[in-house]
Amino acid sequence: MISMLSMTEFREQDLTGAHFDRVSLRSATFTRVSLNDASMYRVDFTGTQIRGALFSRSRMRGVEMVDVEISGALESVIVNGVDIAPLVDAELNRRMPERAKMRPDDARGFREAWAILERLWEGTVARARTLPEAALHRSVDDEWSFIETLRHLNFANAAWIGRMVLGNASPWHRLDLPWNEAPGWDGIPWDREVRPSLDEVLTVRRERQAMVRQVMASLTDEQLASTVTRTEPGWPQLENFPFKECLVVVLIEEWEHRLYAERDLTLLEKED
Repeated sequence: MISMLSMTEFREQDLTGAHFDRVSLRSATFTRVSLNDASMYRVDFTGTQIRGALFSRSRMRGVEMVDVEISGALESVIVNGVDIAPLVDAELNRRMPERAKMRPDDARGFREAWAILERLWEGTVARARTLPEAALHRSVDDEWSFIETLRHLNFANAAWIGRMVLGNASPWHRLDLPWNEAPGWDGIPWDREVRPSLDEVLTVRRERQAMVRQVMASLTDEQLASTVTRTEPGWPQLENFPFKECLVVVLIEEWEHRLYAERDLTLLEKED
């Protein structure tokens, strides 16, 4: 006989070594759950939603992947003996030639990449302004709203340029928004409920864009070859981190989130 427990909750518990046999987890929610080294047999993931997950060194055998959508960073992803990551990368670059410029090798390339991003985002913001402001606060498929996306990019620019590159230990604005799965830190704003206007967020956005633009303008190849260390309380806290990678993080964040925003604006336009 299988016992049925209604609304069982596990909070702040260590379930290391637990054994689940013939257990239904239908509609269950997992938040900040560690499944390191877990074993799963005959598990049905139909309809499962997974966000912010890390599958490093994972192995899947005997799987059936039908009507599957994967969005994220791919590196050494072997499917039926074929590394699909380079194939996907090449196809995305074919569709969007400017995408290949988001991983530059020299200072001139970084300046070009940032100019491309500012131009593209100018068009995306102009498109967003054609919608009612209420729509810009609307989530599409449980993703960030357009305004939340801008708030997150403000946070990313502050973290990787303001803090890591320029050395400001606390470069934050009250409207900055870390990623959803972030652990949270003292002294870093993280207000999920606030509903600022588009213009309020764009005021911060323009300041952050100007900050990045100035860094790119004075950038040298010697800087790109150096490292940075930030150990003050807050985030990021990194030692001997490649200077170049700080800039690459910003470029990729800006590029990918604009694509998400454009995707969601298309759906919002159909609703309105």
